[in-house]
Amino acid sequence: MSVFTKADLPAYTYEDYQQWEGDWELIEGIPYAMAPAPVKRHQMLVLAIGSEVLSIADQCSHCEVLIDEDWKLDSNTVLKPDVAIVCNDDNPNFISKTPDVIFEILSPATARRDEGIKFNHYEEQGVKYYILVYPDELIAKVYQHNGDKFKKVAECDTERFDFKAASCPFGISFTKVFKRFRK
Repeated sequence: MSVFTKADLPAYTYEDYQQWEGDWELIEGIPYAMAPAPVKRHQMLVLAIGSEVLSIADQCSHCEVLIDEDWKLDSNTVLKPDVAIVCNDDNPNFISKTPDVIFEILSPATARRDEGIKFNHYEEQGVKYYILVYPDELIAKVYQHNGDKFKKVAECDTERFDFKAASCPFGISFTKVFKRFRK
């Protein structure tokens, strides 16, 4: 039995990625299918978070709230955060600057990638806040970059969290985000 290493796999680039149909992420030249499509609960949480933070764009004209947008880190890595808050990025085609805040809603298909590979990339790129949202538990784990690495600073289910280190400081009520899902 032969064992393949990463060096044995073909390496793809952003130019290849642009030609693919469907939803993909490209991480260090390796394509990851974003299939199957997220379940309704995942999409509803993306919308709930997006609408909670959309006021940032109204209050801070140099910041954007983006949902499911490509973030091109380099020619062989393109990530697609569920929700990203990006400031001072004039590129009209994709995210080209490190987002201040990223939210990822975990699913069984993406949990390992969100908690591992993407966590490491976001940490290396200096994302100020990374929030992992667990839809079954209705918990959000908030990680803040301390200049060197991520440190977990909160685990929220009904709390309000204030993102004080963001370019445009704001707060989010997880009571509001999770309200519709609590029975």
